Amino acid sequence: MCKEENLRLPETDVHYNDVRMYIEDIPNDDYSHATENARESFRDIKFGVRIHWGLYSKWDLQQESWPFLKMSYEEKEKYINLYKDFDPKHFDADEWMSFFKRAGLKCFAFTSKHHDGFSLFDTKANVKRRINWTSPEGPQIEECDFAYSVMDSPFKRDVLKELSDAARKYDMKIDYYFSHPDWFDADFRPYGFHPLTVPEYKELLTDRQLEEYDDRYENVFPVPVHSLTKKERESMIARHRQQLKEILTNYGKIDMICLDMWLGTDVWPEMRETLKELRRIQPDVMLRCRGIGNYGDYYTPEGFVPGSKENTDMPWMVIYPLANTFSYDPDESRYKGSEWIIKNLVDTVAKGGNFMVGIGPDENGLWHPAAIKQLEETGVWLDINGEAIYATRPRPGALYKEGEDILFTCSKDSKSIYAICTKWPGNELRINSVQPKAGTSIRMLGHDEVLNWTYDEKSGLKILVPEHLQKEENRPSKIAYSFKITIEP
Repeated sequence: MCKEENLRLPETDVHYNDVRMYIEDIPNDDYSHATENARESFRDIKFGVRIHWGLYSKWDLQQESWPFLKMSYEEKEKYINLYKDFDPKHFDADEWMSFFKRAGLKCFAFTSKHHDGFSLFDTKANVKRRINWTSPEGPQIEECDFAYSVMDSPFKRDVLKELSDAARKYDMKIDYYFSHPDWFDADFRPYGFHPLTVPEYKELLTDRQLEEYDDRYENVFPVPVHSLTKKERESMIARHRQQLKEILTNYGKIDMICLDMWLGTDVWPEMRETLKELRRIQPDVMLRCRGIGNYGDYYTPEGFVPGSKENTDMPWMVIYPLANTFSYDPDESRYKGSEWIIKNLVDTVAKGGNFMVGIGPDENGLWHPAAIKQLEETGVWLDINGEAIYATRPRPGALYKEGEDILFTCSKDSKSIYAICTKWPGNELRINSVQPKAGTSIRMLGHDEVLNWTYDEKSGLKILVPEHLQKEENRPSKIAYSFKITIEP
């Protein structure tokens, strides 16, 4: 078991504060995290892609499920019935993985189910009670018995199976996103901003969760209905557990499960038992910390790169949309560019994390040309500079950078240091924090010649950059430049 003292979420993690009031800080003795080998494999990834795709892609909402909460009852009813027209004619898992490979990506995260409850896999965990939003009496809970999944749509193909099979062909690590709440299933009320609530909802949510109510709902407050019955509560726990077990049972080895949001204080004991069951199925799956506190194996700063190295041994991965959202964005001007990707990737890796860029396909399963172009440009950069990124580790303490333009990584065997300059250094690169031994070899990745260098205590290390590289067209890269300093042969 893994009980490392510092395998804990930092207190600054905003999502930790959603649940820390009711989830014990130290996991139960009979619970095991993923092994050190699994964590090491996670740390080796460095670059991944996060994909959000679902019913929201049909309406081009330019956001995931969230706009649903602010829709009128009529709009909500139309939205939940979009599954009847879900038929992405151009989805091709093999083409997706081929694109990811060209982009230099080592893993992908994909939405098995977002908050709206539509499952993109062949789940057998049927919904028993749904919401009729346009009933003459107002929104009503109705009995039903179907999966509300891609298998109920005209598409009728298990997207997770096709992605899993293709990923293994391309040696791509697999990360399946899964939302704890489910806004289609009425038994999940009132957790995770469910559009139905119960009379005692304030007792079931933390103060921080309640603070977000107005922001999430605006003027469309969740519809109050009766308290969960024993049968409804048991149905919610069983369905949540069954779907996660299906993902870990039916699709081979899964590297990560990207949990999101949270369920409530009163069902945490059952959630904890679910986690223990998942561990028995796949002991080395890395669980994202959302909704499970320090029972998780990694966490995800979202929409920013931490300003300094994180103060925890828990692995982490930045998730950051390439355009304005993690789902499809039709506006080319909002895609941030390959230079943005590369600089954030370098910054994150130097600090010890992984960087996951977010994109989404359109309703037919196709990527925006801007996303393809910018990620393939990143792949070209990684073809040259990947040695300074993949499977590296950060330098100790504050040595991960010098100034604003030089960041460092280290090989895992500590024999090489990589200085990555985000601006062209000119005729010489000066570094103060590296003191090479006599005979140390220094090269620029993508350039065959050994570079000349000098060192003295006052001015530090000076790497001389050859004259012919001063012309931009002769440089191996166009954005950032990696210098390999081999400390030991």
